[in-house]
Amino acid sequence: MYQSRLLSFLLGAALCIVACSGADSGPETETESSESGSTVTETPSGTLPRIDTGSLSPKSPKLGTGEYNPLVDSRFMADPTAVEYDGRLYVYATDDHRQYELSGENTYEKIRSLSVISTDDMVNWTFHGTIPVGEIAPWIIASWAPSVVCTRQADGSSLFSLYFSNSGWGVGVLQAPSPLGPWTSPLGYSLIDGNNETVRGSGQIFDPGAAIDDDGGAWLAFGGTQGWLARLNPDMHSFAAAPQKLPSPFHFEANELNFIGGKCVYTYNTDWSDHSAWTWGGTAPGPCSMVYMKSTTPLDADSWTYGGMYFKNPGYNGLGYGNNHTHLHKYGGNWYLFYHTSVLQGALGEEGGFRSLAVDRIEVDESGAVISECIPGAKGVQALKALDPFISRSAATASATWNITFNPTEEDGHVTVAVGTPFKDVPDPDCGIIEVRNVDFGSAASRLVCRIRGKGLMSLRLDDWQGQDCALYRGSGDSWVVQTLECVSAVSGVHTLYFVLEKGVEMDAWRFFSDADA
Repeated sequence: MYQSRLLSFLLGAALCIVACSGADSGPETETESSESGSTVTETPSGTLPRIDTGSLSPKSPKLGTGEYNPLVDSRFMADPTAVEYDGRLYVYATDDHRQYELSGENTYEKIRSLSVISTDDMVNWTFHGTIPVGEIAPWIIASWAPSVVCTRQADGSSLFSLYFSNSGWGVGVLQAPSPLGPWTSPLGYSLIDGNNETVRGSGQIFDPGAAIDDDGGAWLAFGGTQGWLARLNPDMHSFAAAPQKLPSPFHFEANELNFIGGKCVYTYNTDWSDHSAWTWGGTAPGPCSMVYMKSTTPLDADSWTYGGMYFKNPGYNGLGYGNNHTHLHKYGGNWYLFYHTSVLQGALGEEGGFRSLAVDRIEVDESGAVISECIPGAKGVQALKALDPFISRSAATASATWNITFNPTEEDGHVTVAVGTPFKDVPDPDCGIIEVRNVDFGSAASRLVCRIRGKGLMSLRLDDWQGQDCALYRGSGDSWVVQTLECVSAVSGVHTLYFVLEKGVEMDAWRFFSDADA
């Protein structure tokens, strides 16, 4: 599993520091070899070669800025959902990038995978690659709009259930013992689809929203044009009873459930029609906007009341009109609203309806299950905490990137990074940048240890991607090495890190050490 690899790297790096603690501080030495118990040490001396970052075109909408949206600037993603596990938040999304790679227009039919990212600070995000839903469940038509929950099993283990739209025809489910897999298809067919007698003819059967109530019971909402609600059995891939209709006036899509303050909260996206005939009280919602209903007895259709509109279509806030899909989540003591916009597409000069993820804080009164309207923006959210550089970090962890691509490995949720363009009609780049924000070194760090390979340079720079090199890798071989890089001077305080990679270099993970670790 991915976490075990990072742990192995962490332990290996610690051994590497001990082995290298007596290294000569003079000219650099380099001994390329495999990573099995060996290391390569680089000590900067004199004037270091520089990597020319050029004019940075096309540029990320947030690289080198104080803005935090979109969450990932190197891939198109949409329809977010999330689950917390072991203190970390895992976000799953429709893999718009696959459609982008294969088509000039986002008509969704080529998407048979789901994207995964995670964070523990809300500003630096680790890309874990994609879940190949079409390979795991070859019976699907497509895979969109996931919803994920985690339940505790009788033996104490965790079961992750990932529901998804099987195109507009049905709802499928994958299950795994960890948030990163390995995923399986427990049924080999849809959990529910248009052939079901109860829901047949009611519109599209898609956009699932799963939730666990205060007593540990599992629920699933779904539907297009008409919302539906059903209780799940403990196996999480069968229904305890037939689905029931939800009150869902002007329903379009984007179903989600939450349990807040003892109430079941059902959210969905309204359609594009005129809503002047609204009869549910309050102010009629705008077209393609997110609204919520709430109830203490969700299987009683007459118990639901209208809560209000909590998120207008992003176009009303200058973020581009398009479909609308949100995920409400409490993490680290704060309520957040995840959503998608067309901001990344616009920044890159692209067209076609390709979407990118974003997040903002949202106010939720838990006592009454009252959700205030969220106003989205490029600024995004502030960090929950500083990033600790003295533990092993995936190289795919970034707040922003430029000319970086991700290489899958055989390990679930584990990717490496290299220089390349993830976008069309862009010249093949010579270098790329990984930006990591709000990194707190405390008193001092003197060494950077990386798992890295390739022929070329990798430079660490602080607070300015065009600044001076703090540490430098010079590679000449294709084998993975655990490499110790001496910093030009001790690094202390809080910084933004820029890993500037030259084409030909591939990076897996990194960690800093202080002199006290030697």
